[in-house]
Amino acid sequence: MSEALDKCDELIVGIGSAQESHTLENPFTAGERIEMIRRCLGKEKLSRTIMIPIPDVNRFAIWVSHVESFVPPFELVFTNNPLTRSLFEEKGYKVNPMKMYDRSRYAGTVIRERMLDGDKWEDLVPQQIRGYLKKLDGASRIKAATSKEE
Repeated sequence: MSEALDKCDELIVGIGSAQESHTLENPFTAGERIEMIRRCLGKEKLSRTIMIPIPDVNRFAIWVSHVESFVPPFELVFTNNPLTRSLFEEKGYKVNPMKMYDRSRYAGTVIRERMLDGDKWEDLVPQQIRGYLKKLDGASRIKAATSKEE
């Protein structure tokens, strides 16, 4: 996010699949995801960041207008998702990639798999949210989500 904040005065962070929680792919509520981001940002960065939950619409043809209906006006989109990039570029937005940090190690999927398997995961998340995830009992929530989805 620091890289994105260097390129704009104010950053709007869309919390995707906001209607989802307690599933293997999205074990945390939109509010919990927002709190995790808040804990990782310093006061200066937080003061320049708006976080907005955006539920899925499941129709790519209207995705950009759906996002626009939830957020204040914007000019630049940061994403590494090829479909998201294409959809926003088709509507005339400038799209920038974000720098990824050892994605094979720090991916949410990897962290959730470690929690599910009872393996060490704490070293893969920022220190600012380790205690919060333990307070939420994230590992138990992920395990419960798999028992519901089987």
